[in-house]
Parts: sequence; structure tokens; C-alpha cells
Amino acid sequence: MSVSDNIDDLMARCVLHDQRAFQELYRRTSGRLLAVAMRIVRRRDWAEDVLQESFVNIWNHVPEYRRVKSAPMTWMTAIVRNRALDWVRRPKHETSSDDLDEMIANWADGAAGPHERLQMAGDRVQLDECLGQLSGQQRQSIALAYYHGLSHSELASHMDQPLGTIKTWIRRGLEKLRGCLESAGA
Repeated sequence: MSVSDNIDDLMARCVLHDQRAFQELYRRTSGRLLAVAMRIVRRRDWAEDVLQESFVNIWNHVPEYRRVKSAPMTWMTAIVRNRALDWVRRPKHETSSDDLDEMIANWADGAAGPHERLQMAGDRVQLDECLGQLSGQQRQSIALAYYHGLSHSELASHMDQPLGTIKTWIRRGLEKLRGCLESAGA
């Protein structure tokens, strides 16, 4: 039984309000989901709050989950990502002045100006076009590895494919991306 099958089973038991299954689901997935939250909110205490809110949301909405629409980790990652983005965008009255000062200090130095944002937008369009030229497996494995931080072994488990296959998809996909971006002058 693969890890994703086990997570599917745990989620099915959570639909029946099985708290032990939910505890096990948390134990198996919270580390990866906390990492997703940390990349967005950039503070461990905030990421832990986001994770807690996300798991409440997962518990409340697990009956709505459909395997045919997405894999369990993809569904839970989307919940955490959206909750983290909501956290970052929350109104000022919910944020203390110390929190705001720290956020400004963390973001002010790395903020892109209008010219850089325009260049990045053009690069993003080119990247999207080049990603569109990849096979579905290459595109999915690269996206999960680089946007969601999954390791090759985690990808193999998540996509239920041999590790060598995952590595080949990523290597060939990156080669195609590099060639496409170089020919576009990006």
C-alpha cells in the first residue's frame, strides 16, 4: 500500500469523524504542510497558527474532498497555501504594530520596483509558455518539486511512480525548459 493510499484511507475515516484517523493524518502530513506555510508567512509562530487553522478546515471539509479532482496532499496543500495567503493579507487591525514593523523590514529590501515587476511578468508569461510544451508528468513533477517543495522520493510516493521515473521526468523537463527559455532569450 502506498503512502497516498494510506492517506486516502485516513481521509475516508475522517469523513466518519474518526478522531484517531485525523490524529494519524496530522502526524503524517503536518511536517510538509508546515513547510508550505513557512515559505509563505516566513515566521514559525504564524505558520503554526496557519497549520492549526488549516487542519480545522480540513476536518470540517473532508466530506467534500474528491479523489478524482486531486490527490489528498494536493488538496491539503491548497488549503494550507490559501490559509497562509489569507494570513499575510489580513487587515491591519488584526496585526500588531510590532508584527507590521517586522513584515515591512522583511519585505522592504527585497521588493521589486515597477521595472523589475514588468520584467518578471514577461518572464512568467514565457515560463508558462515553455511549461505548456512539457508532458503532463514532467509539468506536474516539476511543479510539485519546485513550487511545493516535494523531494524526489516524496514525488515518487505522491505520484505512485518509481523514483527513477520521477528523476527522469524532472531532468528531461528541466532540459526542455532550459532550451525553450534560452531560445526565447529569457
